[in-house]
Amino acid sequence: MVKRLACALVLVAVAAGAAAQAPQRIRGTITAIDGHVMAVKSREGKDLKLELAPDLGVSTAKATTLAELKGKYVGVTAHEKDGRLVASEVHAIPPQAPAGHMKWDSDPGASMTNANLDAIAQVTGGNEITMTYKGGAQKILVPPGTPVVTFVPGTRADLKPGETIFTSARAEGGKLVASRVSVSKDGVRPPQ
Repeated sequence: MVKRLACALVLVAVAAGAAAQAPQRIRGTITAIDGHVMAVKSREGKDLKLELAPDLGVSTAKATTLAELKGKYVGVTAHEKDGRLVASEVHAIPPQAPAGHMKWDSDPGASMTNANLDAIAQVTGGNEITMTYKGGAQKILVPPGTPVVTFVPGTRADLKPGETIFTSARAEGGKLVASRVSVSKDGVRPPQ
């Protein structure tokens, strides 16, 4: 019994350690840049300091169209309404993002579908897109006015107070370190 309890405690400690090492998604507004440290007010109202990795990758958000994303790998944030998925954002994503349909942490009830945008059809209420991934597919309504965003290479100079960001930072030595940041530009925001 004692051995089982000890094993269970070790497993809990290992799981807690692994959870602590998982990247933290951060969405917010840049409040200051000081050398290699970016201060961010998270959308939850927290003041965060992010260490910017020496080899930091920066991408800037740019408005695009569904037609320009057709045939590409995209992510769609959506909510279920009246038995169908309705998009709140459509955005280009890197090929290493995991494919599939999953819960998303942008807000309660949100889902994310990462897949190839294979088809676009006009329907009542907007466009219906067909997203196909290994082992499944989703049809998602994209109402008029839904943000459709792609990304272009940026530089550290694009990281300015007042711009919004999206990043996955990891904890290292008591600091949050960002190795890649997506940032707003010309009023176009990265996914939230």
